[in-house]
Amino acid sequence: MNVPDDLFYTESHEWVRVEGENARIGITDHAQAELTYVVYVELPKVGAEAEARGQIAVVESVKAASDIYAPIKGEVVEVNEALSSNPALVNTDPFGEGWIFVLKMTSPDDVKQLKDAAAYRQAIG
Repeated sequence: MNVPDDLFYTESHEWVRVEGENARIGITDHAQAELTYVVYVELPKVGAEAEARGQIAVVESVKAASDIYAPIKGEVVEVNEALSSNPALVNTDPFGEGWIFVLKMTSPDDVKQLKDAAAYRQAIG
């Protein structure tokens, strides 16, 4: 299972890549494998305020619909429009082209509450 060392992770299987004052967010390789084939992604609205651990998006697969939670507090400043026409990017490239949204972080220190790669690997065992 791919768990990049340069990202932060949540219990609910979202990943966070810090990019200055922004955080790019998607779901982990483990999460996409559990979901199987993703057929639809309900993206958040640009300008929406995200609460840490608050539901912000939905990923639907042939198996189930799963809520996506904001790992940290912030404002949605970008969404991955490519997922509207090709939701399978979440499966084929979860840490790259399959990202879901970008938050402008309200408090960058929130990232310190997330798991590092080693802790996430242990959690998914």
